[in-house]
Amino acid sequence: MNGRLTNGRPWILGECLWPEVRSAEYEVAILPWGATEAHNTHLPYATDTIESTWVAEESARLAWEAGARVVVLPAIAYGVQTGQRDIPFCINMNPSTQAMVLRDIVRSLEVHSPRKLIVLNGHGGNDFKQMIRELQAETSIFLGTINWWSCVSAAPFFDEPGDHAGELETSVMQKLSPHLVALLDRAGKGRARRSTIAGFREGWAWAPRDWSQVTDDTGVGDPSGASDVKGARFLETVTRRIAGFFVELAAADSARMYE
Repeated sequence: MNGRLTNGRPWILGECLWPEVRSAEYEVAILPWGATEAHNTHLPYATDTIESTWVAEESARLAWEAGARVVVLPAIAYGVQTGQRDIPFCINMNPSTQAMVLRDIVRSLEVHSPRKLIVLNGHGGNDFKQMIRELQAETSIFLGTINWWSCVSAAPFFDEPGDHAGELETSVMQKLSPHLVALLDRAGKGRARRSTIAGFREGWAWAPRDWSQVTDDTGVGDPSGASDVKGARFLETVTRRIAGFFVELAAADSARMYE
């Protein structure tokens, strides 16, 4: 029988007891939002959820130790996969469904202490900005979002970061969950075919990608240069930056966010 009196990680909601939560005065809630999808031939389907959860928890730990009262909610493991319908078990959650899920979570938080909610996104196919624009007008909780992998430049850490299961993401997973990463000699090259349309190639036009047309191995980016050392250095920089943001946000008056 576990005779614990307190939770060793009070910033993780899923590990807290009701008496702890009932008396807590959290300022910021953090919602990791990942996906369930193929990641080349060497990374697990849960990659985006593992990464976003870890980044949320570690950033929250650093913020908590700096005095910010933050709490990490259990992660959501399903993202937008409309371009991957033909890839087995890439589980899709439409943006309209995500908006309803987010609305329900916000409604549940409204009667409790956190006055701010940050969606910590771990999947490139997710985009919460328009959902937040609509929902913000309906709630007193301050809403925001972070794509964790883009809060610092990847250039100083990786030769070819890649877009999906490339050097960046593989390095991060080698650090976080090495037991789930296959040997790199089993990984595909992550070669992505270029669009035949100039506007899409140049980035000033956009359309969702049909993933099976883009890549043969589901990866976009060469993972061969990855290492756990690179992943560790990148994660340390990322989490310290996000933690600083949480500390600032926790102390801020959401009614007076501008000077």
